[in-house]
Parts: sequence; C-alpha cells; structure tokens
Amino acid sequence: MEKTRCAWVGKDQIYIDYHDNEWGKPVYDDKILFEFLVLESFQAGLSWITILKKRENFRKAFANFDVEKVANFTEDDVEKLVLDEGIIRHRGKINAAINNAKLFIELQKEHESFSNFIWKYVNHQPIVNNWNSIKEVPATTEISDQIAKDLKKIGFKFFGSTTIYAHMQATGMVNDHTKDCFCK
Repeated sequence: MEKTRCAWVGKDQIYIDYHDNEWGKPVYDDKILFEFLVLESFQAGLSWITILKKRENFRKAFANFDVEKVANFTEDDVEKLVLDEGIIRHRGKINAAINNAKLFIELQKEHESFSNFIWKYVNHQPIVNNWNSIKEVPATTEISDQIAKDLKKIGFKFFGSTTIYAHMQATGMVNDHTKDCFCK
C-alpha cells in the first residue's frame, strides 16, 4: 500500500527520501544546521528540488560543510566556486555563505553552539502544527520574522523570513507535515 505523504512531495525519489527521512525531524547538530543554512540561502529564488539535486556537489564545494574551513575560504576559493557547474554559481550567495560561516562561529562561541542559539526561538522544542492541507502552511511566521531580523542585525546575508521558515521546517524546529501524512 502506498504511503500518504504531504502534497508537495510528488513522485521524484529525491523528494520522497528527503521528506521521509529529514524534513520536520529535529536537528541539533551544528554541522547539519550549517549545511541547511548554506543550502537554504542558495535556494532563495529557486526550487528546493534544484538544491537537493545539487546537494552532493555543494558538500564537495563547501568542504563537507565544515564551518571553520568555509569561514576561511579565500577569494581564490570564491573564483573556483563561481566556475563550479555542480552548484548554484551566484557570487553573492557564495560570498554570503563565507560571511555567514564566520558569523555562525561567533554565535557558536557566544551560545556554546549554534543549536542553542537557534532553538531558543522555539524554547528548544519543535512546534508541531496540525494542518489539514499544504495550502494552510504559512511561508513565514512571527518567529521566522524575528529570527530573520536578528540574523540580519548580526550580519547574515540571504536570510529573509521565508528562507528562515524553510530552514525551521527542514531542521524540525517546526513540524508542518499535514494530518494525513504518515510522518505526522
């Protein structure tokens, strides 16, 4: 019998795997949180499936999402990334990833981990919503607005409220699986 999934999943296996194994599951590991920050920032203006299909290329290009290494990328590294056809070759987003890595490290030092910083916005507990339909799922919330505002004040780039809300969904800070989904 076919499992019922959230309506956005479709038939593409990469989406099915992502939905079933990652989306909405709480992530407290800083390395994975950094990976999703990079991926979500590159997704801005594009479809998520585009990013998922290039995820392995992003891992290679961004030092397996080692935040210390990314924070130390040089202008030569940026030039190589701009030429890397396996990723989104957007100079602004590449520079933002390096900038954000440096700020991520600062937040780790200040809060003992990035996880402590980001999860405080939801009192360190996932928000579990009970949507009947994917049409009910918001693109932003007051919490994502606040996180985006705070990150912008710190200096993060490519992190508006919509991107932050997608990050919250991806890392399980919010569970937006619809009521009929087997992952609920």
